[in-house]
Amino acid sequence: MTLEQTLQTQISQALSELFSIQVPSEEVLLQATRKDFEGSHTFVTFQIAKQVRKSPVEVGQQLGDYLQQKGTAVSRFNVVQGFLNLVLSDAVWIELFKSIQANTSYGFQPANGQKVMVEYSSPNTNKPLHLGHLRNNFLGYSIAQILKANGYEVMKTNIVNDRGIHICKSMLAYQKFGNGETPESSNTKGDKLVGQYYVEFDKRYKAEIAELKATGISEEEAEKQAPLMKEAQQMLVKWEQGDSETVALWKKMNGWVYAGFDVTYKRMGVDFDKFYYESNTYLLGKGIVNEGLEKGIFFKKENGSVWIDLTDLGLDEKLLLRGDGTSVYITQDLGLADLKHTDFPMDKSVYVVGNEQDYHFKVLFSILKKLGRPYSDGLYHLSYGMVDLPSGKMKSREGTVVDADDLMNEMVETAEERSKALSKVAEFPEEERTQLFNMLGLGALKYFLLKVDPVKRMLFNPEESIDLHGHTATFIQYTHARISTILRKSQEFILVDIPGLYTLHEAEKDLVILLSEFPNVIKDAGNKYAPSTIANYCYEMAKSYNRFFDLCSIFKADTPEQMSFRVALSAEVGKVIKKGMNLLGIQVPDRM
Repeated sequence: MTLEQTLQTQISQALSELFSIQVPSEEVLLQATRKDFEGSHTFVTFQIAKQVRKSPVEVGQQLGDYLQQKGTAVSRFNVVQGFLNLVLSDAVWIELFKSIQANTSYGFQPANGQKVMVEYSSPNTNKPLHLGHLRNNFLGYSIAQILKANGYEVMKTNIVNDRGIHICKSMLAYQKFGNGETPESSNTKGDKLVGQYYVEFDKRYKAEIAELKATGISEEEAEKQAPLMKEAQQMLVKWEQGDSETVALWKKMNGWVYAGFDVTYKRMGVDFDKFYYESNTYLLGKGIVNEGLEKGIFFKKENGSVWIDLTDLGLDEKLLLRGDGTSVYITQDLGLADLKHTDFPMDKSVYVVGNEQDYHFKVLFSILKKLGRPYSDGLYHLSYGMVDLPSGKMKSREGTVVDADDLMNEMVETAEERSKALSKVAEFPEEERTQLFNMLGLGALKYFLLKVDPVKRMLFNPEESIDLHGHTATFIQYTHARISTILRKSQEFILVDIPGLYTLHEAEKDLVILLSEFPNVIKDAGNKYAPSTIANYCYEMAKSYNRFFDLCSIFKADTPEQMSFRVALSAEVGKVIKKGMNLLGIQVPDRM
């Protein structure tokens, strides 16, 4: 029985004996005590007071007296209006700590038999990954880790947008202006090289538009008549027809991009279990259109186009198939949803996609629900906001898009400069220094992007993100390194068994309370798809530990038992910090 279950059982008994009210123990609601009041658990008495026609304070006082006298956990209590705040005995917290210490998988749930797919990244093969992709990838990877910790079997998938007019633009520019250049010959990462030709197409296309406009043609007409755009459209038709030369060029350039992506993903610390490619899925979904027509869920217009009416859900009518029989983007997504469920019959499916696609996913999920897909109730769009940078803070490619590789490199360089300035790593071996700088730089970047609620648009400030004393990964990583140092030093001492009876310092009790919350924090983060819950918990744990470190001497403790408890407490805090940060995809050093 957990501590919370023990309290629920005792309160249930008290309600029965004092007021003849039968409340099953699992329905007794407890909440965390507000930090400005003494106690750890709070029971709200207003509802009970109404039933027994007494004041909430009187009910709280009677319950508190009962729990203190007849229970085994409560040492004292206080009543604030209708809130009964319970202070638990030190023995309870010590026993709880011992149970945490004995649980090697503490915080993580056993397998629950359910499957979940997490789809994230979704890059285009015409340019390198950028700052927005960083937030997407970090969110997706972290959600997958958190769901695994909650007992789910997780499949991480990446839908690669590898076809279409935008891909043909890069291909055409390379074909016309590349002169056989390769990543090797130009010493350029493959995705960046292809991205340069996408930019080159855009530059020359705009020049053609300007020339046509100078002859008196409207801008709209000039965009259609520009020779480069016409050639790109012809190339797309050739690709769709399977033209061997076009397909060979497409495969070669995509291969360069994938090699570049692999380097970036490895640097990010993210991975995938399965890749889906739009070139293999863009024709999916037409069978679903026929199914919807047969069921009377879809309808045809006079021009032969197929639609669904979603106005009953507050949405619009949505086109599903054009009059000429060609599909639209959402048709492909319907087919892909079925394919994914066939490949991995999941109970939940999480789409990590920016908030500009909010409407698209409302429509997609609504259609799948109307079609009666059994997996439709488990679909979730993890929508996130844009990431902005203070102008001039970072190098940016083309002046508008911040390249992911450049940003990661700059963060690692900043970590190196800060660490060297503090003169704390001079004696480290070179390999360890390199690992540390990567750990700090990438940790700072990930944490800053994950500590904020995903739905919020955010400003990434590199200077703030790597502050040793701020709400940063660096502060949490430093705390872990401090704990590791203490554990190494503790090997010089003889440690004894932790006693059952021991008077806890308030700072020690705060740490045990925080440790006890870890499993619920992981559950809450999984239920809400919110890595920020884990991030902020790790920060609170680090803050609380540093307060404990300042107030409670470890190696000059009053007794061997006290020293042993404080070393053991430090060890468990270190383990939980490491587990929590790993759920965010962030490593923690043993020294820095």
